[in-house]
Amino acid sequence: MTTSKLILAIFSMAIVIFLTRAIPFIFYYKKTPPKAILYLGANLPPAMMVIITVYSLKDVAWMQFSGILPTLLAIVTVVTLHLWKRNYLLSIIIGTLVYMFLVQLIF
Repeated sequence: MTTSKLILAIFSMAIVIFLTRAIPFIFYYKKTPPKAILYLGANLPPAMMVIITVYSLKDVAWMQFSGILPTLLAIVTVVTLHLWKRNYLLSIIIGTLVYMFLVQLIF
């Protein structure tokens, strides 16, 4: 593929991504969004977090001490940090670091 074709492909993908992000703001500028959009905005993030959590825990060796303890300690860390600081990013990053530390260096 030539350089000009690559540049054209990147530019067209950037335009499409920009438009898919900008169109809702263009349509609902100074208007109240429909109730369905407000419902999704309120309920989709927690639902996605539940799906990600279940997916992350599906392969844990629940019958082995070395599999369950780091997982439970990381879960407790994430929940405690989130209840304390109310910061999703901080909770996820610190919980991941705790889990990786326990798995790599302790267990």
